[in-house]
Amino acid sequence: MQTLRRSCARSALKTIYLLITITVLAASHPQLGAQEVTSQAPPPESRPDDLPDGPGAVRYPEAKVIPQEDGTTLLEITSAGPQSKIGNRFILDDDVVVTYGDRTVRADHIEYDTETGDLTATGHLKATGGVNDEIIAASHGELNLKTQTGRFYDVVGSVGLKSLGRQKMVYASGNPFLFTGRMVVKTGPQAYEVYDGTVTSCQLVHPDWLLYAGKFTVDSKKASAHNSVFRLVNIPVLYLPYVTHPVGGENRQSGFLIPVLGQSSTRGFILGEELYWVINRSTDLTLGAEYFSLRGWAQSGTLRYRGLGNDFARAHYNGLLDRGYYTGGQYVNQGGEDATFVGRHDFSTETRVAADMEYLSSYPYREAFTENFNQAVSSDILSYAYAIHEAAGYAASLRFDRYEGLKRAGTSTVPEQQVRIFRSPSIELATTEHGLGRTGLLWSLETTAAGLKRVQPGFATPGLTQRFDLHPQIALPLSADGWRLRPSLALRETIYSRSRETPYPSSLPVLSGSAVNRADFEAQLDMRAPVVERTFSSKTLDKLFGGEVKHTIEPEFTYRYVTGVHNFLNVLRFDDVDVVSNTNELQYGVTQRLFVRPSKVKPCKTTTTEADTSSALDQYGDRDIGHEEEVPSDCYKREWMSWRLGQKYFFDPGFGGAVISGRRNIFDSTLSFSGIAFLTEPRDISPLISRLRVHPSSKVDVEWDFDLDTGAKKFTSNNVIVDVREGNTFAGLSYARLNAPGRFYTEGISSSISDFSQLRFLLGYGAPTKKGLGVAANLGLDLRLISLQYGALQTSYNWNCCGLSVEYRKYELGAVRNENAYRFNFTLANIGTAGNLRRAQRLF
Repeated sequence: MQTLRRSCARSALKTIYLLITITVLAASHPQLGAQEVTSQAPPPESRPDDLPDGPGAVRYPEAKVIPQEDGTTLLEITSAGPQSKIGNRFILDDDVVVTYGDRTVRADHIEYDTETGDLTATGHLKATGGVNDEIIAASHGELNLKTQTGRFYDVVGSVGLKSLGRQKMVYASGNPFLFTGRMVVKTGPQAYEVYDGTVTSCQLVHPDWLLYAGKFTVDSKKASAHNSVFRLVNIPVLYLPYVTHPVGGENRQSGFLIPVLGQSSTRGFILGEELYWVINRSTDLTLGAEYFSLRGWAQSGTLRYRGLGNDFARAHYNGLLDRGYYTGGQYVNQGGEDATFVGRHDFSTETRVAADMEYLSSYPYREAFTENFNQAVSSDILSYAYAIHEAAGYAASLRFDRYEGLKRAGTSTVPEQQVRIFRSPSIELATTEHGLGRTGLLWSLETTAAGLKRVQPGFATPGLTQRFDLHPQIALPLSADGWRLRPSLALRETIYSRSRETPYPSSLPVLSGSAVNRADFEAQLDMRAPVVERTFSSKTLDKLFGGEVKHTIEPEFTYRYVTGVHNFLNVLRFDDVDVVSNTNELQYGVTQRLFVRPSKVKPCKTTTTEADTSSALDQYGDRDIGHEEEVPSDCYKREWMSWRLGQKYFFDPGFGGAVISGRRNIFDSTLSFSGIAFLTEPRDISPLISRLRVHPSSKVDVEWDFDLDTGAKKFTSNNVIVDVREGNTFAGLSYARLNAPGRFYTEGISSSISDFSQLRFLLGYGAPTKKGLGVAANLGLDLRLISLQYGALQTSYNWNCCGLSVEYRKYELGAVRNENAYRFNFTLANIGTAGNLRRAQRLF
């Protein structure tokens, strides 16, 4: 071992002294004067006893860090070959490296003048460094280290790339580019002029695309050129009078973006342009306009702000000055405006304000011109803004919100109706559960004071209706032998400044100026039985699932009793607070899960877990310390399946007289159980709800949710979602069926959206960031009307550094929209995208 260490030490010493360094400081070598001194590298056969430390050995110069006259820039020069000095001029050969500040110059031969700072380099010249990770490789060049100016010839360089050795380069910023030039003039520390050169972002010997120009100007913020020619696969494609590109990962450049071109059967030829303005490092603004040859002018604007932490703001506006068109002799104008704002500001970790607001002047405008199908068929808009302060389990908030919904009738003879609900403002106080001394009891409180307004055709509340709601609750969590019980009691008091006349003369509310007071008493018992589990292991299961399977069964029961609400029909409807009713019900359900432990995983081990004694109690009052448990997530790493079944039995089918036969009824009890309405008459049992999730592998996901009305013997809702991915191939299927009681606006007329059946497909091959061909298609079918709602076909091809995508899209939304649209985009890696096919619209 000692022999090995001595051998390693000798090899290391030989390696160190093969590198000869010279100190660029005349004062430290006064004996040199104006004389020429040349020193040779040690011969390869040098032995340890010939080292400079030995008596009589030749002493070689060592590199030293030298401060410049201004005291700010450090200079160091090393070489592996002969060095000499004539006056203030050093001459060095063989792998010469000059380091000054954060920059390095390397060449076969370098001459440096310590007085003037002039440096001349020839042979494999390479200059690197700077805040933008600049790299310049040239045949020869001159450089002044004091002014950081100079010239380089026959140049190949880059900005925003770093070398990892062995000729491997990686992007070091979000805006990297490579360039070549007959000559590069360095006009400052971060400024260059490239003559007779090219620019690209493609790291290839023969780049997919190049930008040619007689002169490029590069500084710390941007690179620009006049009269440039864009070449694709070395074929001239586009002449650009002026072009710019940001330099460095944090830089953004104001200017005009690439024009937008397109074609649509309803809009005609599309030509647009956008202006991008960098207001400051945290804020930018994009303004745009598009001309539709068949419809008129469209305008848009987007303001973005990103602050510290979670602070952000984003505002967007788009509108259309529609010339309109004639159909069946009738003039139709679908112009409109849509404005959105979303933002957040944190004053501290406990206090913040946030908003998500939208203004839409016309539903037909959004349906006819939005690029998002889900948005086109959505008829609800919710805007809100709030300020909240949270501390020690208490939360106080001030909230404003506005709901606007378009309700379509079931026949064309009944016009569309808009319902608007305002809450302006609402003061809310809520608490988490707090212990009540040492009793084991937990208490909580919710209270609100709000001003409310509702407007719909034929009805409107004058001014603001005042509402005060107080809801305290107390609970006692219990647990024993795996059983968990949670009895709770609550009181609720709600006061309204206005009410509704009864009996109802029609489906439209009749306002009463009298105040109404609603009070109730609530009792609830939650019960969770011990989880039943069993592990199955066999060769058959190993083949099917890839390992052992654990099956768990989790039953649950909830009994709820509410009494005191004898004036439900007198309460005006604004939100979920107003649908509290009497009830006497039992909810029961069971959740089954399958966990798979792969065969290669080590056997499960029971471990002791120390719980934090200072943590709050869970909802059943448990604070387990030092208990032993077998954790499924550690041993059985994948949940293969989960299936939840649930149902409610109503001991009071009429909900204290609140149910009105022949129309849809919604109560807090039914709303919290299922989002699908089912009460049209008194009944003692709810639909059976099923929620099935299957995740057999990382490549397949299946979900099946349904509500089965056993009384009506039909599915009130039935939804299936399948997602499959294998390599670059992907597919998806979704089926949605709704057959639930509809809304009533006039006698006998119900909303058509309560009965629909839709099927959607997605199939494709490819990836947006991988080289090669990609093809994808999707479509949506209305199975009830046997018609196509929308469809799209996209194809793309990606080269190494650029890609082209083309799309055909079809919309069929009744009389409002029947459109064929063609879109495309051309993408340059790390540069940008030209075209009107947005990223959010891509199928890949």
